[in-house]
Formats: sequence, C-alpha cells, structure tokens
Amino acid sequence: MPPKETQPARPTITVLHGPNLHRLGAREPSIYGTTTLAELDARLADVAGACGISVVCRQSNHEGQLLDWIYEAEARSRGLVINPGAYTHTSLALADALRAVAIPVIEVHLSNLYARDPARHVSHTAAACRGVVMGLGTEGYVLALRYLADELCS
Repeated sequence: MPPKETQPARPTITVLHGPNLHRLGAREPSIYGTTTLAELDARLADVAGACGISVVCRQSNHEGQLLDWIYEAEARSRGLVINPGAYTHTSLALADALRAVAIPVIEVHLSNLYARDPARHVSHTAAACRGVVMGLGTEGYVLALRYLADELCS
C-alpha cells in the first residue's frame, strides 16, 4: 500500500481574549456590540480558512493563564492577536511577556479607548505590539488576523 500523502500543516495564529470577553453580546452592547464570543471565534475560523491558515482562539479572565498562553503561542503559532481587556491598563506582566516572544503581536480593542474614560487612555501592552486596532468592533479582530496572514504569506 503506498504511503498516504499528507498536507503540510497550515500556519497557526493564536487569538487571546482577556477578561470579561466571554460576556460579549450581553455586556454593555452599546460599547461592545451584540456579537457573542462564540460568533466572533467562528468568524475568525472562517476568515483563517479563507486565508489558508489555522486559528486557535482562547479566553481567560486570569492574567496568569494569559501569560502562559502567550508563551505557548510563541512555541505553536506564527503570530498572536490579543485583546487584553482591562489588563491593557494595568498589567506590566502581560507587557513584558508580549515583548519577550519572537512572534508578531497585534493588540485589538472593540471600543476606541481614547473615546472612553481617561483611565482607559493608557495601554501598557500596546508598545510591546507591532500594531493596535481599536474602535472597529469585532472587525478589528478580522483586520488583525488578515494582517498576520498576509505577513505569513509574504
């Protein structure tokens, strides 16, 4: 029997959703929209497939878990999209981890942080990322994913 031909593994992008994002669709829809996290992740899987890549989406409310996943992404993925949620404004640990990994990282926020209260105007994590997409709702995730897919293909 001849050996099976195997398809080369598709490059993978990891998407990390931070605290409270499991409440998308229900939490403050006037700010975050009505799309649920499951719907967003399904859309990202569709976009990834169309781009010829794979996507792994994860959500945690716990800073330490996000840290572990950042380092795991470096070992298993070719890029990272992260919405650190409120940790954006507080977590030097996440910022340090993002600086430490050798894969491109794009930070995403559903809302425009500069259009919100002043406490949200400071991002500790943004400077550790290649770019930031904010204020475009769930479409920001799609843009970030497509950007990284394009980077992988060039």
